[in-house]
Amino acid sequence: MAKFFGNLHLVLVAGLVLSLAVMFGVHGDGVTAQAITRWLHTFFGIVWIGLLYYFNFVQIPTMPKVPAELKPGISKHIAPSALFFFRWGAALTVLFGLIIAVQAGYAHQAFTLQDPYKLIGIGMWLALIMAFNVWFIIWPNQKKALGIVEADDATKAKAATTAMMTSRLNTLLSIPMLYTMVSFNGG
Repeated sequence: MAKFFGNLHLVLVAGLVLSLAVMFGVHGDGVTAQAITRWLHTFFGIVWIGLLYYFNFVQIPTMPKVPAELKPGISKHIAPSALFFFRWGAALTVLFGLIIAVQAGYAHQAFTLQDPYKLIGIGMWLALIMAFNVWFIIWPNQKKALGIVEADDATKAKAATTAMMTSRLNTLLSIPMLYTMVSFNGG
């Protein structure tokens, strides 16, 4: 059992197979593309927002307390890996969310904040802003701060601050965004 649970890829494949078994076992031929898309949207949303909260609730507040000799373990190994799943979680959450809105026929009304899609539209705009922040502000600055790309110490410090403030902005935006996603009943 330890060998199985020690392999993340095997666990993910088994989770996927189990999910499909539940879907088809309960719904049989009634499993729709939209149901699968909503499930994927939720899964990747949990990955994205879960890592956002990990960074803001755990990693950022804890880093000042970590002894200097241990920080490279986080900055060279843990943070780059977490940021990979963070940014792709953001991209796939937005992609599947857009597919849902198009499949359900409310994308235009949501993006233009028309009733009865105003609530989900606000959530979609917040998610797009957050995903933009991930890919075009947080990630480029984290690459500098973590030494993935060359930068002098002053640039690294400024990049770390910019990435942290933008990550905190995303945390702030995630709270009303989650409300809109959970509360929307028109989809």
